[in-house]
Amino acid sequence: MSIRLIAFDLDGTMLDDNKKLTAENLDALKEAAGRGVVLVPATGRIYPAIPECLKDLSFVRYYILANGGCVYDSLQDEIIYRGEIPSSLSLRCVKYMDTLPVIYDCYQDNRGYMSESMYNKAESFFPDQPHMVDLVKRLRKPVPDLYEFLKANGLGVQKLQMFFMEKDMELRETLLRSFSDVFPELAATSSVKNNIEINSIHGGKGNALKALAQRLGIDMEDTAAFGDGTNDIEMLKTTGCGVAMENAAAEVKAAADMITGDNNHSGVGEGIKLLLNGNRRLT
Repeated sequence: MSIRLIAFDLDGTMLDDNKKLTAENLDALKEAAGRGVVLVPATGRIYPAIPECLKDLSFVRYYILANGGCVYDSLQDEIIYRGEIPSSLSLRCVKYMDTLPVIYDCYQDNRGYMSESMYNKAESFFPDQPHMVDLVKRLRKPVPDLYEFLKANGLGVQKLQMFFMEKDMELRETLLRSFSDVFPELAATSSVKNNIEINSIHGGKGNALKALAQRLGIDMEDTAAFGDGTNDIEMLKTTGCGVAMENAAAEVKAAADMITGDNNHSGVGEGIKLLLNGNRRLT
């Protein structure tokens, strides 16, 4: 069977290290779209954080956002799937994160929120990374206290996220392994070197991809996905053909059916062309 849907992570996957879409990747997307393939960004980002170069592509309609916290139909301006953390559980998790040496935020209805005191500490968590400070501050609205904000609105949360200082990387690694022992209803993954992303076990990119494929009448065997981070593993295992980037973590490569080039050398474009030619098990 031919591939009918391709999902792809953004940071470290479709985008290069300068957060740009290469000409080779763009050409591959256009070729796939011309063959009728549904193309779906699948990212930890929310919609306002999607690069304009992707939003401007008329053939990209559906987005898996916040690690599967939702699927967004940009044509209808509608969330068509939700895999959220319930309000009561998000409040328990926020209280737990208050005991850790981190700053944290949440995504809710495709908007980012962060306690003002943590918002003002962003620079110290991203030394020599002004682009990350800009991203955090541009996409999060500071509120007096995130716990009280979430308690007052009573809504589910698409994703919670923690950031760690360099000196606390060992703690981060420990928490990535043990977080589900504390919160079995939640999954902890990572997409950048100093974060932990927290989603409902009923969310995740894999579950979101399955929901979208079902809505579109596409068999999962006819889907493919590209990724590099641990937040992509579930998606790579769920899809008909999971493709890991050369720059991916070892556990991501172990979960994949194929390995393509790295994100700075248009690995996604290379992999898409292989898929369009019928290759699914090349390494």
